[in-house]
Amino acid sequence: MYSLEVKNLTRVFRIGGMILGTKLTAVDDISFKVEQDSPWIMSIVGESGSGKTTLARMLLGLQEPSSGEMLINGQSLDSLLKNKRDFYTKVQPIFQNPFTAFSSRRMVISYLYETALHLKIAPNRDAAEQIIKEVLHTVGIEINYVKDKFPNQFSGGELQRICVARALITKPQFIVADEPVSMIDASLRMNIVNLFKDLKTNFNVCFIYITHDLSTANYVSDYVAAMYRGNLIEFGKAQDIMKNPSHPYTELLMESIPRVGKRWDDDMVLPDFESKEYSAVGCKFATRCRYAKDICHQMPSPMVDISNTHSALCFRHCGYQAQ
Repeated sequence: MYSLEVKNLTRVFRIGGMILGTKLTAVDDISFKVEQDSPWIMSIVGESGSGKTTLARMLLGLQEPSSGEMLINGQSLDSLLKNKRDFYTKVQPIFQNPFTAFSSRRMVISYLYETALHLKIAPNRDAAEQIIKEVLHTVGIEINYVKDKFPNQFSGGELQRICVARALITKPQFIVADEPVSMIDASLRMNIVNLFKDLKTNFNVCFIYITHDLSTANYVSDYVAAMYRGNLIEFGKAQDIMKNPSHPYTELLMESIPRVGKRWDDDMVLPDFESKEYSAVGCKFATRCRYAKDICHQMPSPMVDISNTHSALCFRHCGYQAQ
């Protein structure tokens, strides 16, 4: 069984000084569960400032939650993190910018040896080289091409594939990929996305794919979690959400995807960051929502089940007829 469960997860940051500063709830009491017998890919989608990267950092143990709990395959993240070496054999990151993942002063392959040896995946350098050779081949790069080269001798796409190979050295159960294609040329992005699909099947690894790009999320995902201003506003199987987006914000994301034969509506512009929306009493999307009623501004929206595999944080689906 491959499962990830998040229970009432919250992360609060303080902005400014102790006296005049304000609190910002970057992740606001979110809960979801993904569980199935085969590996899966879950995309966490949303614009900048939605809280998706903060959620990713908490899943990686890089940021402590203010409250709540996370469980991987039934084990709490807190208990797994007591042995960080063991944790990082189970959970591996792929970060947004492959150019900052490596020092310009070190050969790239040294990082792969370091991962294999420090996490005790290989007992010696010869064994580590065999593992490195295999994982590089898996991502379409041969070890002789990587040897004796520094980061500036690779393209962004090549470096990101090397980052994927490095993550595979431990044969992890989960890979958390934070905007892994945003810094790569558009013509090469699908290579990485297709690689995730292949690895899911061939390596039995689950991916948590953080992205603002709903088109790649639609293509690669089994599940989608949409976030807005720290709230989980829609969650479910990808095909359910793509066919029937049930929160106004998810509708807006879907409408903003360019399609062949359809003119782009210039009015469909995603909003800039506004910190006051994080502290809104009611729905954080209400000021921008085409369906908003008075109740939406007065109290938090409930999470409503659309189906057994689909839910949305919206009053529209709970039968409340507010004026």
